[in-house]
Amino acid sequence: MERGVLLARVGPSPKGRRAVITEAAKKSVGDLSKADLDGKVVLVRADLNVPLDKEQNITDDTRIRAAIPTLKYLLDNGARVLLTSHLGRPKEGPEDKFRLTPVVPRLSELLGTAVKKTDDSVGPEVDSAVAELKNGELLVLENVRFYKEETKNDPGYAEKLAKNADIYVNDAFGTAHRAHASTEGVTKFLRPSVAGFLLQKELDYLDGAVSNPKRPFVAIVGGSKVSSKIGVIESLISKVDKIILGGGMIFTFYKARGLAVGSSLVEEDKLELAKELEAMAKSKGVEFILPTDVIIADKFAPDANTKTVSINDIPDGWMGLDIGPDSLKTFQGALADAKTVIWNGPMGVFEFDAFAKGTYGVAETLAELTPKGTITIIGGGDSVAAVEKAGLAEKMSHISTGGGASLELLEGKVLPGVAALDEA
Repeated sequence: MERGVLLARVGPSPKGRRAVITEAAKKSVGDLSKADLDGKVVLVRADLNVPLDKEQNITDDTRIRAAIPTLKYLLDNGARVLLTSHLGRPKEGPEDKFRLTPVVPRLSELLGTAVKKTDDSVGPEVDSAVAELKNGELLVLENVRFYKEETKNDPGYAEKLAKNADIYVNDAFGTAHRAHASTEGVTKFLRPSVAGFLLQKELDYLDGAVSNPKRPFVAIVGGSKVSSKIGVIESLISKVDKIILGGGMIFTFYKARGLAVGSSLVEEDKLELAKELEAMAKSKGVEFILPTDVIIADKFAPDANTKTVSINDIPDGWMGLDIGPDSLKTFQGALADAKTVIWNGPMGVFEFDAFAKGTYGVAETLAELTPKGTITIIGGGDSVAAVEKAGLAEKMSHISTGGGASLELLEGKVLPGVAALDEA
């Protein structure tokens, strides 16, 4: 995949910045003026897939807050906004527990204006609600996944979604790696089709950092399995100066080196691959950094007995669940001169306090590097949860909102929801 260049302007100002992806920059909502938007109906695909408790209360509104800059820009410029999203995984048609109704009060609060909602995403109810919509007003359409045609990218459903709109804005990075009716299909019926500010920022940072990084460029890859991160490790080895590995995947690398790993997690069918990845890094002159010590446990439980041992001394029946203090010091040394850092995946089982020190230690190190000019990017998934839990999210340059989408972008894959947007 050929890539664009990272733009120098990745600050808070949305105007004029361009999303970067594949060989061409994509048009952004910031490129649309009041004259382009006033009185127009704009279909916005956001990611409002928020976690809810049993009483349908939102337990984390991060995704709603992330959508606000784009929505505010459109409303302030006189657009009539149709907001669409998925929520959860409904199996057969509409299910009350997956309705978007709980997001409406929070949206109204954050936007400072009354928000309306329909009980369908297409059809007569939507048509009449749109007809009554005034400039600067927002209408939430019902969960698009109540229709199986959404995930099948059915052109008929996409056309119905697009029917009432003049312009399309995709601000749902978390689903940009899926070719669905609301992310890719609607672009065949609406022009312009542009990136929202959130999507644009994700591309500026994730795609931009990988294609044109400030160096030294260091990647930190963690998580339990090599298999889920093969593409990312392979892709990053050809771009970074150093790669740091942590999490359960390290034991597959140790076993491939002939070390005893006790009852630690190992993917037996990935031992050869582990050797190949290490050899690939060596051939490209990339520093390949594995932990030197680990915190081991006699069982997988928060109250397990623990001890810290060298990677050469893991006893039978014990499993490694976090990196050790010496490893953290080594990692901190390797990160000291970094100018760009991408982190995807925790260093250990951070959900258990006894095995969270490695992950939090890395998070604290990155938080200290950011004000010194290092670009720190948390590339989705559990590392985001860890940084949030550590209370350090605000101290990073960029926290990605997409799990699968972040991984695919870091692997160098084309995201269908982005490829379909207009070129700048």
